Amino acid sequence: MNLIQTHRIFNGQQQLWQHFSGCLNCEMKFAIYLPDTAKTERLPVLYWLSGLTCTEQNFITKSGYQRYADEHNVIVVAPDTSPRGEGVADDDAYDLGQGAGFYLNATQGEWAKHYQMYDYIVKELPDLIHKNFPTNGKQSIFGHSMGGHGALTIAFKNLENYQSVSAFSPIVTPMQVAWGQKAFTAYLGDDKQAWEDYDSVALLQKHHIAIKQKNLPILIEQGDKDEFLHTQLKPELFCQMADKLGVVYQFNLRAGFDHSYYFIASFIGKHIAFHAKYLR
Repeated sequence: MNLIQTHRIFNGQQQLWQHFSGCLNCEMKFAIYLPDTAKTERLPVLYWLSGLTCTEQNFITKSGYQRYADEHNVIVVAPDTSPRGEGVADDDAYDLGQGAGFYLNATQGEWAKHYQMYDYIVKELPDLIHKNFPTNGKQSIFGHSMGGHGALTIAFKNLENYQSVSAFSPIVTPMQVAWGQKAFTAYLGDDKQAWEDYDSVALLQKHHIAIKQKNLPILIEQGDKDEFLHTQLKPELFCQMADKLGVVYQFNLRAGFDHSYYFIASFIGKHIAFHAKYLR
């Protein structure tokens, strides 16, 4: 790993690292916030997954999360949203290719060579973090939009790995909206059964017994002025399924808020406090 940047902020360091990913077969960057307490004790890790078009920079420069990570003594890791580089498959549209990895393992054509973001987030990146930083083995996950989709699906399929999960404006059922249908067709092909493995509503149906046994804490934050609310996000479909199956969750519909990082910055402190409670 190579340290690219480090900045003092509150009582800790905001760092940016680069490494070669065997999963993705390219160079990758991730950001990490290390509270000063990490110098003397091992801390839990909270993973943030960003949305379409983002890199690791959007979250670390716009959300203001460092204040709360410092306050709650939590290491926060924010990876990029897709593989990157000249040899990596891409598309001219913003919602496919680089910047739009959808946190899945692609199986189709040129996408399959690099787009293995699910394995990267679940296996390779945590292994790297645990090996190189003072972690205590406890971790949780959260994200925004495409990253909210990633956080929910990854947590539901890896209950033993995460203490809690939360999402801002998540794409709760990619199978039923245009963003997801386009990406899933490209990355996974036409087999709808393969799609179900990366759809949080479908995964609720499949894993609801285990989710209830784990008593997984689930928090979803949504703005009612979000321009994608009724076309791409449709959180009511998640709520309806969870209610039907008896899965406990918390859903907050926030008046006046949109899809932007202004929304995330307004409630990021509550989400980090939520996770810190279960990471203690």
